[in-house]
Amino acid sequence: MRYTLEDMQTQFPNDKVCLQFLFDRRYGIIKTCPNCGIIGAKFYRIKKRMAFECKDCKHQVYPLAGTIFEKSTTPLRYWWHAIYEFSVSKNGMSAKELQRKVEVSYKTAHRMEKMIRLLMFEHERLGDLGTPIEVDEVFMPVNEKGGQRDNKTPVIAAFEVGGHVRTQVIPRATSKHAVPFIEANVRVGSTLHTDESKIYKTHKVKAFYNHDSVRHIAKEFVNKRGVTTNHVESFFGQFRRSVDGSYHSISEHYLASYAAEFSYRLNHRHEPIFQLLLAKAAKRA
Repeated sequence: MRYTLEDMQTQFPNDKVCLQFLFDRRYGIIKTCPNCGIIGAKFYRIKKRMAFECKDCKHQVYPLAGTIFEKSTTPLRYWWHAIYEFSVSKNGMSAKELQRKVEVSYKTAHRMEKMIRLLMFEHERLGDLGTPIEVDEVFMPVNEKGGQRDNKTPVIAAFEVGGHVRTQVIPRATSKHAVPFIEANVRVGSTLHTDESKIYKTHKVKAFYNHDSVRHIAKEFVNKRGVTTNHVESFFGQFRRSVDGSYHSISEHYLASYAAEFSYRLNHRHEPIFQLLLAKAAKRA
């Protein structure tokens, strides 16, 4: 059953419930007080403060410390609403749109977006023996100072067919930057599918991966061996269309976080993203 905005607001009706959720996630498994060592210590909410206190020694814990909510004066229920809107948006959500939906200032909406995207970075390696990993790069138009859009920055992606994707903004589309990305994101021994670009034809790639390529220059998109980069190109196509449609333009400084956002959506397309993001938000950074 689809988890709706009404369901979220019913489950988390106010800041007290949201704060209790964070406390339970972060400190609910505490068997003893970290200060006095009392077994089975009980913590109680401190009124007018975002903190809980040990009944015996008065030691205080702060569930917001080290999270994206730390030092924020925005009510937690607004944060929950923003995370929900992010979780159900397929094509991204601009700060202006988030401002309208959550009813906060543009400055607050912009900061919320930046912090929520931090939750969407993933770093686990992809692939194993026999699993095709498609690797490709795209040049994304980005804003420079003064609003000019004449600069394009390369983004490289590794797409596990039927699985997850990893992305990274790189300074230049060269072997010097592409190979370290592959080493960091793809397990040794995996099968790599790329186009005929020379940046993937290196000794390291040949030595540690089962590499094969498709010749786009010859109008070949799936060769007789089943080699293709159609899946990763489809991801890039969705990424570019969403950026153009939802954000219109983005700065080079934040390009990596936008790429991480759309990677996360694809990686968890069959999972409850709102609950996943809340769980990550409750963890100490």
